[in-house]
Amino acid sequence: MDTHPSAKTFHLAPMSPSIRVITLVLLALPVSFFIAVWLGFRFHFAPGVLVIILYVWVWLRFRPSCFVVRECSLEVIWPMKYREIARESISGIRLLNPDELRQELGWSLRVGAGGPGGGFGWLWTKRHGLVQMYVSRTDRFVWIERKRDRPWLVTPEHPEQFVRTLSA
Repeated sequence: MDTHPSAKTFHLAPMSPSIRVITLVLLALPVSFFIAVWLGFRFHFAPGVLVIILYVWVWLRFRPSCFVVRECSLEVIWPMKYREIARESISGIRLLNPDELRQELGWSLRVGAGGPGGGFGWLWTKRHGLVQMYVSRTDRFVWIERKRDRPWLVTPEHPEQFVRTLSA
């Protein structure tokens, strides 16, 4: 994946404590369904399996594994998909704290997967319309402005270095 000497890989940042707690609570949901099945409530089996399928689907298709900054592109890699963004299509990149993010976005509503592992998919915002969102933390956000496409909001590991590398 990272064979070119100028490529730099940044994994998705570790979950912040609040997202980790939400993830652990949500992971207890299918366990509770299967405990109910074990106690004789057989109709809890299908919802338990459905929840597990949804969690696996989110992990494989919505939660990116890493961001690879290359000379001419930013690659976003998920376990079951891949997206390449030309660096020439990026008009700006900056680090935002939670207060700056609220000022940038205004009122917002998540559209996509959220909960286990973070928030992934789209974020509808008052000021920017739809934003691509792939966050695993509640701080140190990276805002990527695009020239002719929707902006991206991501939380890579080492966000300061990610911003410097992608800005170079």
